[in-house]
Amino acid sequence: MDIRIGELRNEDVIILLNEHHEDMLSHSPPESSHALDLSALESPDVTFWSLWVNQELAGIGALKELDKEHGEIKSMRTSAKQLRKGIARKLLEHIINQANIRSYKKLSLETGTMDDFLPAQKLYQKFGFHECEPFGSYKEDPYSMFMTKNIV
Repeated sequence: MDIRIGELRNEDVIILLNEHHEDMLSHSPPESSHALDLSALESPDVTFWSLWVNQELAGIGALKELDKEHGEIKSMRTSAKQLRKGIARKLLEHIINQANIRSYKKLSLETGTMDDFLPAQKLYQKFGFHECEPFGSYKEDPYSMFMTKNIV
C-alpha cells in the first residue's frame, strides 16, 4: 500500500471522486450533500491523499483544517474493487495520525444517515468517534450524522 499526497488530477482519482459525488447525490438531496468538488479539494486548507495498491487506486481521503485545533475528515471513499480490504481503515489511521502531527485537539466529520452509511459509521465508532451536534457551518439535517473525536 502506498499513500500519496495529492494526485487530484490523476484520471483514476477524478473517476473515483465523480463516483463519490454521484453516490452521495443518490442518497441525499443536493442541499444535503457535502462532498467537496475538485476545486474545493485543491484549497490550501485541504490536504488530499490517495491510497494505491500495486499502482491501482484503492481509496481517497482528505483533511480540512477548520481552525488551528480542529480538522474535518472529507472525501473518504474506497474503490468498489477494494471494498472490505481495510483500505478505509488505513486511510482513517493516516488522517488521524496527520491530525496528531498538526496538534489538532479535535477531529470531526459528517456522514450520511441511511443504511448504506452504516459501515462507515461503525468504522468511525471503532476509532473513537461519537455523534455530536453540527459543527462549523453545518446545520441539523435528517440526511447527516455528525461525529467527533478528541485528539490526545
